[in-house]
Formats: sequence, C-alpha cells, structure tokens
Amino acid sequence: MVPAHVAIIMDGNGRWATSRYLPRVAGHAKGLDAVRRVVKACIERGVGYLTLFAFSSENWRRPPEEVAMLMRLFSNALDREVAKMHANDIRVKIVGDLSRFNPRLREQICEAEEKTACNRRLTLTICANYGGRWDLMQATNRMLAERPGLSTYAEEDLEPFLSMAHAPEPDLFIRTGGEQRISNFLLWQLAYTELYFIDTYWPDFNAATLDDAIASYQKRERRFGRTSAQLVEVRKAS
Repeated sequence: MVPAHVAIIMDGNGRWATSRYLPRVAGHAKGLDAVRRVVKACIERGVGYLTLFAFSSENWRRPPEEVAMLMRLFSNALDREVAKMHANDIRVKIVGDLSRFNPRLREQICEAEEKTACNRRLTLTICANYGGRWDLMQATNRMLAERPGLSTYAEEDLEPFLSMAHAPEPDLFIRTGGEQRISNFLLWQLAYTELYFIDTYWPDFNAATLDDAIASYQKRERRFGRTSAQLVEVRKAS
C-alpha cells in the first residue's frame, strides 16, 4: 500500500554544495529541483499528502547572510511555483510561526493558501519557522483560551489546534543527508510513523529514492499496539 502521507526533512543542501566546492546557496537552490521532482513523484504514485521541513525555528541560528538568502529563495519560490501548483490541483499549506517573516512574505503565504484552498490532488505542506515543541505549546495555549473551564483535557481536545490538523498523521517519514534524528519535527504527529533515514543529500533525491523509501515502508508491519495475529483478523473482517 502506498503511504497516504509522506513527511520529509530535506537535509544536506549545504553539504551537497560544499562537496562540490560551491557556495551553500547553490545547494539550497538545487534543492528546489528536488522538491519539484518529489511533488511530481508523489502525485504519480497516489500520495495524497506531502509535508516538507523547509526551515526550522532553530535555523535562525545560522549565519545571517544564509538566513536572508533562504528567505529570498522562499519568496521567489512562492512567486514562481504557486501558479503551477494551482494548475496541477495541488493545495499549498504553510505552517509554523509566521510572525517572524516580513510582511511581504506573510502576504505571499496567505495568497498561496487562498489560491489553492480548493485543490485536492495533493496537499503540499511546507513547515517554515516550525518546531514541534512550538506547535505543542501554541496548540495548548489556543485550546486553553478557546475551551476554558474543563478540569481535564484529552488528546482529541488538543488535536484540532495543532498546525497539521488539516492532514492525517504521516505514514512514512524520510530524512536525507545521513543524520538519524527527527530534529523537533512533527513531535506529536510522528508517534506511529515509519522512519526511514538515508545518506543521500536532498538535492540528489528523486523518484527512485522515493520508491526505495516506499518499498521499505511496504515491508513493515504496522501494528499500532496490536499483535500480528490480531492484524490478520482485522484484515479478514474488512
């Protein structure tokens, strides 16, 4: 079965460039080509949701010139790509603490989401200035503000306030670049997700790399606390 939702940490842009004696900006620009490839591949394979970790809340610690370049790259990508995505029935969602972005970038984000809101072929979520801990805190604060007075709260009370409430939890998580950690990405949503780590740098990611990840996912048994025997009975009943 093809995963309904794939989430990816796009790691290794800078190292890809450095290994080729290029400035780091070249790696980030090349990473956009990989985004286009993986979006196309997900559509062709029937993946309904694709979530990409583009800029974490910790990435502000990078050199100021690199952060400024990433912001320009993000803005330019919105200008160039949204119309194409809309034409291909792709819904765009951008989640994270957007308050730190400049007014023009926030305006572009709103325009992209509004323009593509009714599209259904693929939901592409870009996590920008996002952190899993931030997400849990902002969701908790909103829940307490909008639902005061309860003595206890359940998971179901919090979930509508999470920034990824528009999507099912990821089935498959991929991290490129050789690191094997989730780096404060979708802490709530990855609780039962299948994890897949590869050494390939993000600019080299392509349809074949995605197929390898999906093939690994398809070999796994997702029990969600049940036994294998119980899963057999569930399949028989369905």
